[in-house]
Amino acid sequence: MDQLVMENPKSSILHICRREMLRPLRDQILRISGFEVDSTLNATDGLSQFWKKQYDLVLIDVEGESGIGEAEHLCEEIKTAQHQQKVAFVCNWRVAIQTDCPDEILRTEFNPEAFVKGVRSIVTSN
Repeated sequence: MDQLVMENPKSSILHICRREMLRPLRDQILRISGFEVDSTLNATDGLSQFWKKQYDLVLIDVEGESGIGEAEHLCEEIKTAQHQQKVAFVCNWRVAIQTDCPDEILRTEFNPEAFVKGVRSIVTSN
């Protein structure tokens, strides 16, 4: 009987982003780069998805300073439930210096290669 050779499974990402135009673009960039991506437009749905499946990374897009509170609350909920879960915020430099909740912060640049490189680095770190 032939033995099945298992390929390395794709790293799974939960992407939470309130920006309707940007979310599908980032999702597609991550998928093309070899990641399995589930995504949603709001934190409540994101938390619901988080409870249903194990993710290698929860990626939360923080849209401006007004989104910090919601993102930090979501991060806190996730880390309280599963302290080992990796969480990263995608945000601009100004937001990045105002928060310390996630494991990592990916600064937004209009550079898909840098975005994917940052995600890979977070997923593969211990």
